[in-house]
Amino acid sequence: MKIPYIAVEGPIGVGKSTLAKAISDRFQYHLLKEIVSENPFLDQFYRNMDSVAFQTEMFFLCNRYKQIQEIEKNYLNKHIPVVSDYHMFKNLIFANRTLGQDDFHKYEQIFQILNRDLPHPNIVIYLHANVNTLLKRISKRGRAFEKHITPLYLENLSKDYDTHFQKFIAKNPDIPVLSIDGDKYDFVQNEEDLQFIFEQLEKLLLKGVKN
Repeated sequence: MKIPYIAVEGPIGVGKSTLAKAISDRFQYHLLKEIVSENPFLDQFYRNMDSVAFQTEMFFLCNRYKQIQEIEKNYLNKHIPVVSDYHMFKNLIFANRTLGQDDFHKYEQIFQILNRDLPHPNIVIYLHANVNTLLKRISKRGRAFEKHITPLYLENLSKDYDTHFQKFIAKNPDIPVLSIDGDKYDFVQNEEDLQFIFEQLEKLLLKGVKN
């Protein structure tokens, strides 16, 4: 029997944390939230990415690694389902966008070592939306360090996510990916849209994870 371990992923501002929290409340799963505001390099990173890119990405990598280790020990090993607002693979998506070739090669080697023995989600929810929607949601939540994010950066990041998920689905046919169009389904403002996502997730849970 597989214990549900769900990851909600997508570009900045798409609603990962909001949906993960809603799933946690609905299904009574433990909620794993990534550390964002505690990263001391973020404000400078969005002002001048090249200056602290490696430090920023390494901070996220090490903290996510530690979080997932603790989740495995304290929840998954005790048969407690988990929903997370990130997947470990996001480290490579962001690092590939922000690091130079030499630094990314070093980073990727470290990532592969750390990621080797970690548990991996058995259901992934992919949220995606157009850049205007992402910018509106980023502005609405009002994080100071995010005010320097440019539309071009978000556009490129969204393309990176699309490319990565195409590869992920091809390489992992046994892991269901639920793709949700954030422009079509406003699960924050529309309860019916949220219930639709719950229904799709329930089908996946009944179909495979618990078997």
